[in-house]
Amino acid sequence: MVGIDRPIRVARVIARLNVGGPARHTVLLAAGMDPRRFATTLITGRVEPDEGDFGFLAAERGVVPVTIPELSRALHPGRDLAVLVKLVRLFRRLAPDIVHTHTAKAGALGRVAALLAGVPVRIHTFHGHVLDGYFSPPVSRLFLAVERGLARRTDRIVILGPRLRAAMLALGIGRPDQYAVIPLGLELARFRSVRRDPLSLRATLGVPAGAPLLGSIGRLVPIKDHPTLFRALAAVPAGPAAPHLAVVGDGECRGELERLAEALGIGARIHFLGWRHDLEAILAGCDVVISSSRNEGTPVALIEAMAAGVPVLATDVGGVGDLVADGETGWLVPPADPGAMAARLQTLLADRAGAERAAARARDAVFARHDAPGLIRRMEALYDEVIAEKRGV
Repeated sequence: MVGIDRPIRVARVIARLNVGGPARHTVLLAAGMDPRRFATTLITGRVEPDEGDFGFLAAERGVVPVTIPELSRALHPGRDLAVLVKLVRLFRRLAPDIVHTHTAKAGALGRVAALLAGVPVRIHTFHGHVLDGYFSPPVSRLFLAVERGLARRTDRIVILGPRLRAAMLALGIGRPDQYAVIPLGLELARFRSVRRDPLSLRATLGVPAGAPLLGSIGRLVPIKDHPTLFRALAAVPAGPAAPHLAVVGDGECRGELERLAEALGIGARIHFLGWRHDLEAILAGCDVVISSSRNEGTPVALIEAMAAGVPVLATDVGGVGDLVADGETGWLVPPADPGAMAARLQTLLADRAGAERAAARARDAVFARHDAPGLIRRMEALYDEVIAEKRGV
């Protein structure tokens, strides 16, 4: 790779553009990098029927992905071999200078294909600690062995925060000098104009004017651990001012969660809204946004809530501690502990002035660290650095 006098060709691979931070992240990079210097091809699989689809984000930004239908999150040896063959052929045709993979499955298949196709630079982004809680123990052990092996043939490993970097190194994945910490970037400008509106959403949902309204935003899947949040809500004393919860999102656990809410006696206070595109209006009406996950990378829902100036409460898992400073920009509690979550929730609802001060600090912090232009600038610098190394500059 000597004397490149054309845009650097980047092939970006992600398993699917389902609702979540990785899809937003990859679309922003595919659309936002300087086209005079970088020519990007986005390669993805298909979204499963029970998942929210973020494909429209790519269309809105003029990004037309190359779709490999067999590429999915689940392990399937026959389909995975077909994906590998298709990726090798695609890379040989595109002749990218860089293959940058995102998410575990795409990361494994994409990097192996890049090796087979002779791609000079291979980069992988870990969007979270996917080796803990996302897969069954045997599959997690398999992925760990694969990641350790692939790290030896990867030029850079991108990680979203220092805690996740430390966790991956503790698992024996890569060397310290391979890692680049680049925070998740999002289009946050639309949240600058959010003005708190305590009445409109309450009126729509039938929430009493004096009752706190909490928000939970994300997929209804086991790793998000909504039962802990529901049990915490049930532990808060009932009455006219008992908190209500707006659950934004959908997924495989919705029916089970609806039944749990009824069994806990809080069905009337939990409002399942499904996927919504008017997130600014939702956040404007919430007093607190809560994440109860068992594991997270850098949760988009919390970043967007903080950008909108809404106080946040979250379980201290994965990279959440890199985003939320306990008592300074939000509040952290142990995972799977409804009692601790209920107690902390009551404390911050009792001190609304303190909660608003923390929310103001959080808003400044996330715009400085997680706005999209910063992500694009950092990634362009990383690509320039690795290409220069390959050229011996």
